[in-house]
Amino acid sequence: MCGIIGGVAERDVVPILLEGLKRLEYRGYDSAGVAIIDFQSNSLERQRVQGKVSTLASALHQTSLCSSTGIAHTRWATHGKPSKENAHPHISRETIAIVHNGIIENHAELKANLEQRGYEFSSDTDTEIVAHQIHYFLRFTNDLITAFKKTLELLEGSYALAIISQLDNGMLLAARHGSPLVIGLGIGENFIASDVAALIPVTQRMVFLEDGDMVCLRRDSVEITDLSGQIVQRKEHQSQLQLDAVERGEYRHYMQKEIFEQPQALRDTLIGRVGQGKVLEAAFGTKAEEILKQVKAVQIIACGTSYHAGMVARYWIESLAKIPCSVEVASEFRYRQPLSNPDTLVVVLSQSGETTDTLAALREAKKLGFGASLAICNVPESSLVRETDLVLMTHAGPEIGVASTKAFTTQLMALLLLTLVLGRYHNPQVKLETHILKSLSALPDLIESVIKKLNIEIKQLAELFADKHHALFLGRGAHYPIAMEGALKLKEISYIHAEAYPAGELKHGPLALVDADMPVIAVAPNDALQEKLKSNLQEVHARGGQLLVFANHQAIMQASDYIKVVELGEIDDILSPFVYTIPLQLLAYHVALIKGTDVDQPRNLAKSVTVE
Repeated sequence: MCGIIGGVAERDVVPILLEGLKRLEYRGYDSAGVAIIDFQSNSLERQRVQGKVSTLASALHQTSLCSSTGIAHTRWATHGKPSKENAHPHISRETIAIVHNGIIENHAELKANLEQRGYEFSSDTDTEIVAHQIHYFLRFTNDLITAFKKTLELLEGSYALAIISQLDNGMLLAARHGSPLVIGLGIGENFIASDVAALIPVTQRMVFLEDGDMVCLRRDSVEITDLSGQIVQRKEHQSQLQLDAVERGEYRHYMQKEIFEQPQALRDTLIGRVGQGKVLEAAFGTKAEEILKQVKAVQIIACGTSYHAGMVARYWIESLAKIPCSVEVASEFRYRQPLSNPDTLVVVLSQSGETTDTLAALREAKKLGFGASLAICNVPESSLVRETDLVLMTHAGPEIGVASTKAFTTQLMALLLLTLVLGRYHNPQVKLETHILKSLSALPDLIESVIKKLNIEIKQLAELFADKHHALFLGRGAHYPIAMEGALKLKEISYIHAEAYPAGELKHGPLALVDADMPVIAVAPNDALQEKLKSNLQEVHARGGQLLVFANHQAIMQASDYIKVVELGEIDDILSPFVYTIPLQLLAYHVALIKGTDVDQPRNLAKSVTVE
């Protein structure tokens, strides 16, 4: 989950590395550092700090670091606490500097061997082991590339690595196994990074490394070799990401910007996917019609927010397409030894397309004999996209805030489109598909109006949470996962302990927690379950609980000092999960502002989870 950037150029790369780290900070922000080969002395120089990239920038302003070759890193701690000593880059005997994303699973064994050979360790990380191992192999060969290759053969786990050495100024070596790396091609300069966004200020020409690839970068050359050591060519891509797409612009936080971008993100996800009143199968891939006609069940696999989107889709798929649907957390699926069925479509959801647990679960499903696979993802050329039979991109644009917003609603859009295609084959209802697509086309404007209408009201309601430490979210049917998503958002960025339950479960335990200090947030649309939910809310009210109810109108409960009702207006039942998500996102955002937490970079979290 860490951020890596490096480069070799004819100009000073330090400002480029620093700007790249700022754009990668969503991947980790416990500590940061940069290492370069000094222009004058040809020696390795390093600057590291505990804290964010801004702290590193301040430290660099006090130095004269300047070089045409360098690497940099922003860290999300795995091995070893956040500290300057554990910050990357790590150096071995003033010869090798290395940055790393991932986990070296056999680090303890390698460390013991290196200690026996006289190497001393100054950090608690698994990364320092790699630096020393490369240095050890250099004792038997004067070739840095050979020493790097021999080290890679020893490593177990997942990694993206980049190294520089004064032994060959003007060369940068990198390798990928499980963690993403992309090359940025320039004129008289080349770069490496863990995310395209870091390289957009210098180039839009990208090459995505595949698992097992190693690359040697020089100013005027890029040489990639595969696992067998053969030189290979990887396709060059022209990135469509615009420089201003990863800027906050007029907004105070990325999360705020991304909440307000949802109407356009939904429009972009829908465009080109619908024609003549129906979903176009070709949007899922050239073999979509052939594959989807054969599907008899769906297995959705995801993590976090994406898992909640999958849970909503289960209600849609079973009620509209009339085929069984299971949803499972990826980290559990991969170890559960599930029973496979070749007629089951495996749907994997991930904003980044690099989520380690989801990727591993996909590979396990293939190994077990499940049917075809579909990725719903926001990042073209990501690992998930490359490894599935079908793909539907969400077109949400860059999502920088750690707490996912527009990625969630665009995933819901993609899953509903999938539901309609499956329904066409298994439960054909032409009028229903036409009605839903008509409603979907109006959805972006509806969400835009909801954001504008409710933002100020929810900002005021957020004051109710100023002194609260716990909250309970309730929902029924397809809105139970929306309640779960609301609870996740609140806990992620405000650090209020929040849990979600199906409202019918309230009397089976959670009701014991309800009192004046435990606010209860209810997602209460006017659907078939409203009367059931109303009785659940009365149970809360009778015990002195503070209720915040999001509803179509006031009819569900009469507002009072202890009951706040936020009206969203009449909404189509199928589309209400999209709309009811919005006020919960706004609530989490405004509560976090009141609590004074770091909205975009909450403690202990990172955006792209590329470690197990």
